[in-house]
Amino acid sequence: MKSTRLFLIVLLAWASLGFAQPAPQQPAAPQTWRQSQRTDAANTMTYTRFTLAGKFSSSTQDQASNRPALAIDCISGKESHHPKGKYLAANLLIGTALKIVYIEPEEIRGMSYLPKVAVRYRTDDAADEAKEDWSPGADKTSASIPKDSLKKILRARTFSITADDDTGSPIAMQFYMPDPTPVEAACNVDKQKE
Repeated sequence: MKSTRLFLIVLLAWASLGFAQPAPQQPAAPQTWRQSQRTDAANTMTYTRFTLAGKFSSSTQDQASNRPALAIDCISGKESHHPKGKYLAANLLIGTALKIVYIEPEEIRGMSYLPKVAVRYRTDDAADEAKEDWSPGADKTSASIPKDSLKKILRARTFSITADDDTGSPIAMQFYMPDPTPVEAACNVDKQKE
């Protein structure tokens, strides 16, 4: 009887220690490019969208339902009449209204000022931050990434970027860049404009 009681006490003590320990933390899943097929508004072409989710650097903006993302659109080789595919566009999707600045173009032709989103970004742990003006999306919650900037971003391991929201507050974002091979192969990013 004493040995049964002792066994139960030891079993309960052991069980309570097992439950008190935190579960081992799983390593973060590596970031990957998600692929989806899309059709343009006029239903004239089908294209592939590569999407990479990022995160907001400040915890107040980091909500799972509203994450920043990089979206790259291209037409596959069999759809584009290009053997390696054709790059269409790249966008930074933020989901928050951005501050639009108006830049005077080098040469004025009709419109005197161009709407732009001022961004500051850094690839990997570069000492210097790149400062550029990107074109805003129609809804002003995204910005179009120039092709030369996209090439730098795709080859990085990490990419951090800051843009201002419509009140002038900075929005800082971070992306962990996966292998760019599927995007580069499908979109032919390095091809010069024809």
